[in-house]
Amino acid sequence: MIETLISFVLATATLAVSPGPDNIFVLTQSIVNGRKYGLATVAGLMTGCIIHTTLVAFGVSEVIKRNESLFFIIKLFGAAYLLYLAYKVYKSDAKIVFSTDNVDHKSTTELFKTGFWMNVLNPKVTIFFLAFFPQFLFSEEISTVIQFYVLGGLFILTSFIIFGGIAVLAGSISDYLKQNQKVGVYLKWTQIIVFIAIAALILL
Repeated sequence: MIETLISFVLATATLAVSPGPDNIFVLTQSIVNGRKYGLATVAGLMTGCIIHTTLVAFGVSEVIKRNESLFFIIKLFGAAYLLYLAYKVYKSDAKIVFSTDNVDHKSTTELFKTGFWMNVLNPKVTIFFLAFFPQFLFSEEISTVIQFYVLGGLFILTSFIIFGGIAVLAGSISDYLKQNQKVGVYLKWTQIIVFIAIAALILL
């Protein structure tokens, strides 16, 4: 159980560190508007994750109650989707590109709302949760709804710490990325390995 949760946290941390639309958005907002504005964006993004966790928790738990075979198909779909994400990352450019040009100055409330709706209205987040979370269910005795919320809580906490660190250290991070272009390559291949490893949990 503990080993499964630790693996989940490590995988989440790796994916949170890897460059993507969300953490790049946090980085640019923090550089342009300041740390607290970046943190407001992070809070909005993480609050949106609660919605996706709820959808997956009750949806998949209901499937498990009704049909174990169908749940196994969902896990296979998850593995296939994670392999697809690994392929997409492989085909993408490893160079980390971010720009602070034309970034609007908004209040912390506006940025919280922006982060929230960015997350909630992105169907790819729900699909990712659906693919990612079932691989880490950790108990035969505990309700699957509770397990999904535990995983969701760990995902939010881990991501908040890393995204919050990006917001607080935005200036230093941007300078480091400009000076070390190979970082993007390392993060790209780390992300690919994580996606493939998680998919292998079910496929093998």
